[in-house]
Amino acid sequence: MIGVSGFSQAEAETLKVVQDTIAKQLSIEVTTVAPETKFADLGADSLDTVEIMMALEEQFSVSIGEGGAENIQTVQEAADLIEKVKNAAAT
Repeated sequence: MIGVSGFSQAEAETLKVVQDTIAKQLSIEVTTVAPETKFADLGADSLDTVEIMMALEEQFSVSIGEGGAENIQTVQEAADLIEKVKNAAAT
């Protein structure tokens, strides 16, 4: 399945971990963190988003890089980016 951003969508397991991590970082219920939900709609500002991406890097033992997370706005986009970085690291 090809996502809107042009690469395969994240595996369900990756998405679940991303959702759990975001909920924990923002101290919100994980049920409010749907794939299409924008970080801004969860009350996250740009600093929160940076902290979320740092937590995801740690969670998945990957490095997204400075510019990698700039355009991430939704939960699904974050999961897709993690998946892309994980796959790139595996090759």
